[in-house]
Amino acid sequence: MPAPEPRANPLLLGHTDAEATILDAVRAGRMHHAWLITGPEGVGKATLAYRFARRLLAGRPAEDSLALAPSDPVFRRVAANSHADMLTIERVMNEKTKRMKTQIAVEDVRKINGFMSLTPAEGGWRVVVVDGAEDMSPGSANGLLKILEEPPPRAILLLVCAAPGRLLPTIRSRCRRLRLTPLADEPMGQLLTQYLPKLGADDRGRLITLAEGSPGRAMMLVEDEGLKIAMLVDKLLADLPGISVSRGYEIADLLGRSETGFSTFMDLVRAGIAASVRESVRGRADPDQERLVALRSLDSWGELWQGLTRLQDETERFALDKRQAIVAGIGMLSGAG
Repeated sequence: MPAPEPRANPLLLGHTDAEATILDAVRAGRMHHAWLITGPEGVGKATLAYRFARRLLAGRPAEDSLALAPSDPVFRRVAANSHADMLTIERVMNEKTKRMKTQIAVEDVRKINGFMSLTPAEGGWRVVVVDGAEDMSPGSANGLLKILEEPPPRAILLLVCAAPGRLLPTIRSRCRRLRLTPLADEPMGQLLTQYLPKLGADDRGRLITLAEGSPGRAMMLVEDEGLKIAMLVDKLLADLPGISVSRGYEIADLLGRSETGFSTFMDLVRAGIAASVRESVRGRADPDQERLVALRSLDSWGELWQGLTRLQDETERFALDKRQAIVAGIGMLSGAG
């Protein structure tokens, strides 16, 4: 079965400490008015936020878990985004361009104040989840800060954020912080077995390595043919520095058939470089990684990684020719660019 959306996902593994912290606060009745849930992309931040919200909205003792059964009416209403005491704020579609907005707009954040000031419809809590809080515009962030400075009673704000450094320091200082870390291999394996039961053991192991503790990244890689692209990247790195320009164009043509091929390819190339350098510095590199790292100095690898990051960022931001960007990236790898 595919992984459900965070608001409809009953499964959370590998974050027992964070869940225990929330349970202790619920039991003690000393609930902070704002929580900042941070961690890498795809590790379960939003899943935990909705799990937290469902438990508060259900109005039941915390017991030993935040989990609610998917058959519970509160679970179903949160999953359907129809619970009267819950509001989600996130980036939305621009109706004119039919693309996702790059920021959370001021008018969306303004909804929070009115919502949180209302009496809970079901006599418990009012809960707001801001998913992707780092995407708030400056005006949105200032609007949120005003809410945090004068929080209404029986209302809780849950900020889900992969880049807390982009938030205003005054926002961070007014939140209780929960940091989620990448999952260990065992819970990653359990989740992938649940979500991808037909995936072979070898592919599952490779996916666990590529995903670096992020179930969300693992699912994205599967959807974007990440395993096939990973094999291509492995071969490319193994053949360095002898990569011809014609081969660069062949790879670019192959990846051009996929909508997300460019991003997945660039992500995996940079991840492969980073992993090889990291393991070499730690003295744990395998022979292929040692051979790759020996091609350049560590400073040169760092400059190359930054150059590839800039190339990917500018190509995606300005909608440049991805085929040419792939050829340019491979040229940088081989030392020709």
